[in-house]
Amino acid sequence: MVSVTREVTDAQLIAAAQHDGTAFAELYDRHVGRLYRYACRRVGKETAEDVVAETFLAAFRALERYDTDRPDAGAWLFAIVTKELAKHHRTERARYRALAKAPAEPTDAGFDERVDGYVSAAAAGRQLAAAMARLAARDRDTLLLVAWGELSYEDVARVLSVPVGTVRSRLNRARRKMRGMLKDIDMEVAL
Repeated sequence: MVSVTREVTDAQLIAAAQHDGTAFAELYDRHVGRLYRYACRRVGKETAEDVVAETFLAAFRALERYDTDRPDAGAWLFAIVTKELAKHHRTERARYRALAKAPAEPTDAGFDERVDGYVSAAAAGRQLAAAMARLAARDRDTLLLVAWGELSYEDVARVLSVPVGTVRSRLNRARRKMRGMLKDIDMEVAL
């Protein structure tokens, strides 16, 4: 007889977590890496740790309000992390400004083409950071939830509590503004 194990959904874990802390620990383990990577790219390592901790604390406090008809809690957790990141808006903008002003690392003439690529990417990264700092917060959130959070338009709409059409409009506007600000960058190098 073959044993079939069924994957426990996030919704089931959340329902169980209302009575059992180990279920919440499993939910944490499933999502912490992705949320941390996203927050880290937005506000840096030190602040990201606090943001993610605040996110899971807020999630734990809101367990009873979770819509258990949604089996995956990823969008719900990204909504919480986005709200927590908004509290650190100044930190994020300061990070982008600092990255934009950071000098490129010096190189010696004898290095191969990888060094040239690295220097070009560093310069592009500074320009990308400066452009990100100039985006409106709602456009930046939308762009980064798609690009770094790897969320679908539908999930971004849930995270930001806006219609999918608004997500598309904000994303289009953010991309257009970024292209305008970065028209001289070779995006192959920047990415």
